[in-house]
Amino acid sequence: MFVGRSVMTAAAFAVALAGGQAAAAEHEFKLHHMLSPKSPAHMNMLEPWAQRIMDQSDGRVKIEIFPSMSLGGKPPQLPRQVRDGVVDLAWIVNAYAAGAFPRTEVFELPGVYKGDIGAVNKAMHEMYGNGAISDDFKGVVPMFQHVHGGQAIHMADEPVRSPDDLKGKKIRIPSRTGSWVLESLGASPIQTSVGEIPVALSKKVVDGALIPFEIIPPLKIHEQTQYQIEGPDGKRLGTTSFSVLMNEDKWNALPDDIKQIFIDNSGPEWHGEIGEVWTRGEDVGIKIATDSGNEHIQLTPEEWAAFETAVEPVVQRWIDEMNEKGIDGQALYDQANSLVDKNMAQ
Repeated sequence: MFVGRSVMTAAAFAVALAGGQAAAAEHEFKLHHMLSPKSPAHMNMLEPWAQRIMDQSDGRVKIEIFPSMSLGGKPPQLPRQVRDGVVDLAWIVNAYAAGAFPRTEVFELPGVYKGDIGAVNKAMHEMYGNGAISDDFKGVVPMFQHVHGGQAIHMADEPVRSPDDLKGKKIRIPSRTGSWVLESLGASPIQTSVGEIPVALSKKVVDGALIPFEIIPPLKIHEQTQYQIEGPDGKRLGTTSFSVLMNEDKWNALPDDIKQIFIDNSGPEWHGEIGEVWTRGEDVGIKIATDSGNEHIQLTPEEWAAFETAVEPVVQRWIDEMNEKGIDGQALYDQANSLVDKNMAQ
């Protein structure tokens, strides 16, 4: 059994979304995550989702959100906490649990994310529903899945306009596919959690980081960097995927009408809405950076083409690795691209 802070101590840090509901709800849930209660993900995504479900249950459901890992443990342990029933729900970074979500990893590859967060979110929802990635989720039930605004390049001291500008640089990345991207560009990948980035930048452990713009305000990234770089039309060097997971036994014990409330509030429309939430976060983040004097570099299509060519081997490397595991990597890649394109066109 996972040992963390006492329930009473954790409760002191919890954000309880009681919404005026009765204390003795029929179905109570603890939702655990790694970011602060002031983070955009907490305030603009997790709280509204939980509140809608509680409101529509007429007091039968209570979801209590525990931010900042206040129930103990580290972010990579969140999927296991859900599987083991230590918590009922968790919002996780899939890549932090190395190798646990191989099929879902397809959405993090360069070229799959094309600047439209909602389109990728909806594609993830469809590929779970049709079974293409469902085998990644043994012992848990995903409520919803999403990506962030993609891996923009944030540099402390020098701008980047070509792959050559990254050669020899130490760059933070949260995932193994992101590490492959950096290796293909001649950089040295440094894998850390998002909360460690400010210290890594200030101590010159890294020269820059691959992260979205929305993380700039909570971590004050604009104070540690001078340049924010992305491709044309919001294109980035891949992205990071996330999931909100429920313990499978907890889900199976719910009556059908309560399950339906979760389903109704976690469907395609919600996946699109999350895309809008995170897009607004991107706009806020880059404005804070530029208002503080940082330079926002949007590469031309010609400049971006050099990056796309350099990272092409990453996709084939992933496909080959999936094939070795008995997973049809090419089929997953083709389906993910097709569904993202379809949702972008709608």
